[in-house]
Amino acid sequence: MISFVRGSVVAIASDSLVVDVGPIGVTVTVTPATAVSLRVGEHVQLITSMVIREDSWTVYGFLDPDERSVFELVQTVNGIGPRIALAVLATMSPDDLRRAIASDDAKSLTKVSGLGAKGAQRVILELRDRIGAASSGSVATSFSTGGWQSSVHAGLTSLGWSAKEADSAIVEVTALADEQISAGAADIPVLLKAALRSLDRS
Repeated sequence: MISFVRGSVVAIASDSLVVDVGPIGVTVTVTPATAVSLRVGEHVQLITSMVIREDSWTVYGFLDPDERSVFELVQTVNGIGPRIALAVLATMSPDDLRRAIASDDAKSLTKVSGLGAKGAQRVILELRDRIGAASSGSVATSFSTGGWQSSVHAGLTSLGWSAKEADSAIVEVTALADEQISAGAADIPVLLKAALRSLDRS
């Protein structure tokens, strides 16, 4: 089991990184918010979870140990694999998920790509007594459980912007997001970069 990956980022895609760990480069699958928060050449340590299948060995990486714990816990739900587990974390933070489960908020969970109404109910039923309570210091924002909004909000706050600044930036890029959704789907990395540009101008 690979518990963490430490090294320099040599390539970045919308949902993965290549990290130089010495004699080899390791491809690590990440959320869009994590990918866009890093830069080529930056030194990084990712807490990882390795998923082994007959046809693939995939390393998933997280900047926060709580994200890895939730990623692994969500996969214990019947019918949910690593792809949907990662989509959960791309849509909401671990504490957003805890609040959704505690309040039986299946509607918020169905905003996760690949998770329908029945899957959302399974998550609530199977994790209710196992996922724990949300951190007492965490505060839900108006964008905490939205689809693309949650990912962009998480990406901005992970880069050091305040929740209020992140909320303002999301308002600035909403028109762009609406255009993307009309054309097919929201492009989180593009939206996050646009949000960062709006903050740099302020």
